[in-house]
Amino acid sequence: MEYRTGSIGRVLTIRFDDGDDILEGLKTIVLDEDIANAWFQILGGVRHATVVTGPKKPVMPPDPVWCEVDGAREVVGNGSIYMDGEEPRIHLHAAMGHHGETLTACIRKNTKVYLILEVLLFELIGFHAGRPWFEEGGFNKLTFM
Repeated sequence: MEYRTGSIGRVLTIRFDDGDDILEGLKTIVLDEDIANAWFQILGGVRHATVVTGPKKPVMPPDPVWCEVDGAREVVGNGSIYMDGEEPRIHLHAAMGHHGETLTACIRKNTKVYLILEVLLFELIGFHAGRPWFEEGGFNKLTFM
């Protein structure tokens, strides 16, 4: 285990509209605002997303179980953003509900908003971290510098 102590810098309130790409939008904002580290919460609706619902077996590197989420789903989630060089790496876990059934997953790509999605993003300052590729694990690992 490792940790660092820092502070909250700027707080951004973001609204995504129907059809917006959540992950690409977050990357754009982080680059435009020069944010190196962040934690965020999402609340709203998702129309489409490509997600991972876990590994096939608990081994490293994991062999992910991919799933396409289509149709209107209510969503609430938490995520973090750290840089891999010049590229923001987003790690977002969310619960997505539809008619009483809930899917919890790691949202990875092809995200589209249904109606509206609100984001509260907290810039984290006072420490140096990144999310470079971790070859042994097969994923981008939070790393303190």
